[in-house]
Amino acid sequence: MKEIIKISGLSKAYGQVNALHHVDLSVREGEWVSIMGPSGSGKSTLLNIVCGLDSPTDGSVLIDGLELAGLSASELARYRREMVGLIFQQFHLVPYLNAMENVMLAQYFHSMADEESARIALERVGLGHRLDHLPAHLSGGEQQRVCIARALINEPRVLLADEPTGNLDEKNEEAVMELFQELHGQGMTLVVVTHDVSVGEAGDRIINLEHGRVLVKTAPKLQTA
Repeated sequence: MKEIIKISGLSKAYGQVNALHHVDLSVREGEWVSIMGPSGSGKSTLLNIVCGLDSPTDGSVLIDGLELAGLSASELARYRREMVGLIFQQFHLVPYLNAMENVMLAQYFHSMADEESARIALERVGLGHRLDHLPAHLSGGEQQRVCIARALINEPRVLLADEPTGNLDEKNEEAVMELFQELHGQGMTLVVVTHDVSVGEAGDRIINLEHGRVLVKTAPKLQTA
């Protein structure tokens, strides 16, 4: 099974503060890797660099052979449209757009808005009956599932999630985790940042960060192809 993410010597400094320090990490295609660690350990910084929203001070990030360093703003935007799906703890839904329109936003940036694709994406996450509802009329779990549908609509190679269950109650967390398990079972690559041990242990492998360094790597559950 080939590596789809290859991170080498990754460092990120904000002034005198080192958010990441010489991080080495690889993720195989189809693997679910959980990134864990205390607040301020560099988890979100690592994810932001992998999704092209931040740039490293030093080191290399290869995504399916594409080196992110040196890409222009438009090239990074294209990378985010076509290669990765992003899910955040804060849902980032537009309050005056309904569920279908919020999902279609990802397509607008792809210049190929398609209501049928948005409907199918929402049905996939169990929201086919909530297409016309505004975010204010959706539960926290439903809003997060809209975000997942939006992340999936452009058929990304990698799904990146930052504390995807952090704002959810136990019932909605279970629903989101079942969906992640389904996506993983279909062969999608997931990188999930979480504080929740039960969420982390659902992955194939846990990477523990502390003070911007990889502290512990657990043995992968997946067998090497």
